[in-house]
Amino acid sequence: MNLNLKGKNALVCGSTQGLGKAAAVELAHLGANIILMARSHTALEQTLKELPNQGQEHGTIVADFSSPEEVQKQLHLFSATHPNFTFHILVNNTGGPPGGLITEAKIEEFERAFAMHLKNNHLLATFVMEGMKSCGYGRIINIISTSVKQPLHGLGVSNTIRGAVASWAKTMANELGKYGITVNNVLPGATATARLQSIIESKAKKESKTIEVVEASMKSSIPAARFGKAEEIGAAVAFLASPAAGYINGINLPVDGGRTGCL
Repeated sequence: MNLNLKGKNALVCGSTQGLGKAAAVELAHLGANIILMARSHTALEQTLKELPNQGQEHGTIVADFSSPEEVQKQLHLFSATHPNFTFHILVNNTGGPPGGLITEAKIEEFERAFAMHLKNNHLLATFVMEGMKSCGYGRIINIISTSVKQPLHGLGVSNTIRGAVASWAKTMANELGKYGITVNNVLPGATATARLQSIIESKAKKESKTIEVVEASMKSSIPAARFGKAEEIGAAVAFLASPAAGYINGINLPVDGGRTGCL
């Protein structure tokens, strides 16, 4: 099986923590040169030091995903200083919208989430795809949510926007497949990250329960009977980025321990 990414360049978003960082680490293990993209310069520099390095050239781009205009500006600046640089892999990833019932959601929440997720994903994909076309190799991987297959209770805005991103990705996959570019979605289930811990703590406080009780309840709905590890999501991303996954295109891949109740 060909998992070798030596000589390939990967742009990994939201890559200073959680799932984005895990994806960057796994891609680097396979030999890719990694460009980390996130809003904190300090966190980027620290993550850069932690990446596996077997002679690769890693780097960073500082951009705040709350502003698509800033993302676009930073991409143009990178292109101006690296005129012959081609990205072969793009990992779209950013923190999910806050929880809440859809009946209580404000229009501004949808607009903010749409900009952070779909608009930025599209800006990034269109930025890298010409280079991918020219070399006949491209992997666009979106880390989204199992909610695109089965909406999650209490995540009204997230369910809506994640579904839009999944449909955008499938459409992009159909249009780019003939150029050797695949577009796929990785759907994490409950994964042991800072975001999950925050959700658990909030739920425990709201329901006047202990953290242990809330965790046990959540795990009881997962056939694997545990939370996922960030590196397990990263491994799925890395496989889809590899030459071995060249004929996998336009799919939603749950990595959730079997929690999603539909095929």
